Amino acid sequence: MARAFPPTRHSAVAAVRSADTAERARGLAILSAVYWQPVYSYLRLRWHEPREEAADLAQELFVQVVQSDLLARFDPSRARLRTFLRACIDGLVANHHKAATRQKRGGGAAQLDFVSARGEIERLPDGGESPDLLFEKEWARAVFGIALQRLEKECAGAGKSQHYALLQRYDLGEERPTYAELAQSLGIAVTDVTNRLFRARRELRRVVLEVLRELTVSEEEFREEVRALLGDGGCDAPR
Repeated sequence: MARAFPPTRHSAVAAVRSADTAERARGLAILSAVYWQPVYSYLRLRWHEPREEAADLAQELFVQVVQSDLLARFDPSRARLRTFLRACIDGLVANHHKAATRQKRGGGAAQLDFVSARGEIERLPDGGESPDLLFEKEWARAVFGIALQRLEKECAGAGKSQHYALLQRYDLGEERPTYAELAQSLGIAVTDVTNRLFRARRELRRVVLEVLRELTVSEEEFREEVRALLGDGGCDAPR
C-alpha cells in the first residue's frame, strides 16, 4: 500500500486563527467535527456533568476556540492537540464550578447535535474504560468517520461508487462476505473485487492522512498522530 504523505498542509488550527472569515469557518468545521464527541464524552465520564451541562460546556469550548483565540497557547512541541484540549476542558470545568452563574453563549461555534452521543454514553458499563482512553477512541473514530465521508463523496464524483460500496460491505459491515459472494452480487469478477478493494483502502489511507494534516500544525506532531492512529511505519515515509 502506498505510503506517500500529502505534500501540502492545510492546518485547521492555523485556519481558526486566520483573519479570513471563510478560513476560520473551515478550521472550526473540521475541529468541531472531529472533537465534539470526544469532548462531550470526556465531560460526561471524567467530570460527571449532566447531559445538558456537558453539551453546553462542549459548545462553550468551541466558542472559546474562535472568540478567545484559545489555540494561541497550543505548542505542538509540548503536547498533541487532543492532550492540550483535554487540559482546556479541565480548566473550563474548574472555572465553571467556581462561577456562581454562567451565561450560555453560542456565537461563533458550530451548532452540535449531542443526541447520538448521549445514547452511547448511557450504554457504557460502570467501571469500564477510563475517560482519557475513551477520548482517544472517540477521536480515532471521528477521524476515520470524516475520512469515510470524504472518500464516499470522492468515489461518487469519480464514478467509482462501487469501490466505496465494496469497502463498506467488506471492511465496515457487521458481517464480512467472501470475495466470491461480493463478486456474484455485483456481477463482477473476483479479481475486480480484489483490485477495487485494494484501491479503496489505499485511497482511504490517503484521506485519513489528509484529515490528520488538518488536525496538526507541525510535521513532528503529524507523524506522531500517524503512528498513534495507524500504528504502522508511515512515519518513515518521505514528506
